[in-house]
Amino acid sequence: MSRTVALVVKEDVQAQKTADAFSVWLGHRGVQVMRRTAIAGSPMPCCDAPLSVDLAFVLGGDGTFLSAARWIGDLEIPILGVKFGEVGFLAEVLEDRLYEIADAVLEGSYVAEERMRLRVTLSRGGEILMEERVLNDVVISKSALARLARVRTEIDGRYLTTYTGDGLIIATPTGSTAYSMAAGGPVVHPAIEAILLTPICPFTLTNRPLILPDGVQITVRLDPRSSGDIMMTCDGQSGHALHHGDTLCVVRAEAPVRMITLPDQRYFDVLKAKLRWSGERI
Repeated sequence: MSRTVALVVKEDVQAQKTADAFSVWLGHRGVQVMRRTAIAGSPMPCCDAPLSVDLAFVLGGDGTFLSAARWIGDLEIPILGVKFGEVGFLAEVLEDRLYEIADAVLEGSYVAEERMRLRVTLSRGGEILMEERVLNDVVISKSALARLARVRTEIDGRYLTTYTGDGLIIATPTGSTAYSMAAGGPVVHPAIEAILLTPICPFTLTNRPLILPDGVQITVRLDPRSSGDIMMTCDGQSGHALHHGDTLCVVRAEAPVRMITLPDQRYFDVLKAKLRWSGERI
């Protein structure tokens, strides 16, 4: 049985109350609890989880789960999401099954599915300004007042195209059901090792979503004609302004996220339920 469990909890009254009771329940089983609150608009520190954590339970929605993944960093800590948010794809467990599933997980009766991440590096003048890992996506987008984002894109050092429009999404298969899907990108099964390029409202209709092998290096720079006020966001957790001359490099990250999955939860069942698909009637 694991002895140290992290609770990452959404800043929500019901989620916090459940976390209070769950902490007591874990304590009665001899488990030490490390609790963190995920506050919207205030990302948790990156790669700040201690080595002593054996498991992480996330009480919240997809945003809370992404905060927890950011906090865990490259540590091989299995994560289980418990749904307290809106419709999402990362939380495996409904609140009413929390204790039943937690009992099994604490006894080691679970499977941890590896989900690939992306390593995102922003450089300016040869100096690295930031480096982060993302589970869902990195988004390059214009501000509300900017006219067009022109995003010059290279694959393995060779020029691909300049995406012109509202921006560009670079996503993992896990992130294919997030912003990328809303922008018209394909749904990609998480077992497929690939990287997605999805333009946001492209000015040219021939700019279509693209699925790339996971071993490529994607390099992005702003075209000199691009409007100002272009932002880059990582998993919706952190934002950085992009300037002319900046270089954004995206590759597959070395360490995946280990998501705890349930034997009775199949990906396509979750997909149909979340997207409300039905083939029973026309």
